[in-house]
Parts: sequence; C-alpha cells; structure tokens
Amino acid sequence: MRTIIVAPYDPAWPVEFAKIKDFLWPHVCDLALKIVHVGSTSVPGLAAKPIIDFVIVMEAYAVFPALKARLEALGYRHNGDQGIPTREVFKGGPAGLSQMAYHMYVCPRDGPEYRRGLLFRDWLRAHDDDRDAYAELKRHNAQLYPHDIDAYIAGKSDFIEEIIRKAQV
Repeated sequence: MRTIIVAPYDPAWPVEFAKIKDFLWPHVCDLALKIVHVGSTSVPGLAAKPIIDFVIVMEAYAVFPALKARLEALGYRHNGDQGIPTREVFKGGPAGLSQMAYHMYVCPRDGPEYRRGLLFRDWLRAHDDDRDAYAELKRHNAQLYPHDIDAYIAGKSDFIEEIIRKAQV
C-alpha cells in the first residue's frame, strides 16, 4: 500500500524537471510546441508530493498519433485520458533512465485542462497566502487519507476550483 507523502518544497524539483525536459525535447521538438512544468512541484515554496508533473504541449490533436508513436518508441505507453478529456496520460519510459518520479501528460495548447493547470500554477506562484493555504490543505489531507489517493485528491478539489475561479477574473 502506497503512503501519500507531502514533502517541503525542494529547489531540486525544477532541476529534475529540466533533466526530464532535456531528455525528451530532442525526441518531440518537431511535433510539440513546448514542455511545461505544472503541478505543485512547479510552484516555488509549495509543499508537494515529490512527483514532477509536466505537459508536452502540442498544437492540436492532428499531431497526436505521431507524437504517441514517438513516445511509445522511447518506451512510454499511452494510458488514455483517465477520464479527463484533452489530457492524454503516458506511463513508463526508457529502461535504465534515472529520473525523479513524474506524471507525463500531452495536451493541445488550447485544451481546457492545460489552461486550468496554468491558471492554478500561476496564481499560486503569485499569491503566497493561497500557496501556503494549499500546502496546509495537502498536508492535512495526507494525514487524513494516507493510503487513499482518491480521497486525498477529492479533498483538494473545492480549493482548486476556487483558485481557478479567482484566476479567471
């Protein structure tokens, strides 16, 4: 049974993202627009599960079949959208590649889930009080639901939605 750990911010997280990006970019640069660090590890000062979340941003779904084939050739496997349209999930990776744990997503640049992620990330980067409140909520949820990732995530959803509403104004 996996235990949910919320760790204090680690300045090595952006460095780890850069390593992942530096590995992937030469393989996808002709199909993708950019690779973006999202999620809690992308917000300086924010406590987080030590897992890098990132998005390979594509112009539109027209390039997805080629991008999927390219990632699969590297050893990644497509895991569908996991119930979130316009956010494709990839697991695995090349054998022997030493990287910090990560969640890899592929999204179109105008995809609503990608835009929501940026709104949330950028708001927390600019608003320390909300960043700190989110960190406290995450620590609280990890204590309440140390082995239930679904409950941990559900316990954050109202806060996330409120921040996104504020960011859209």
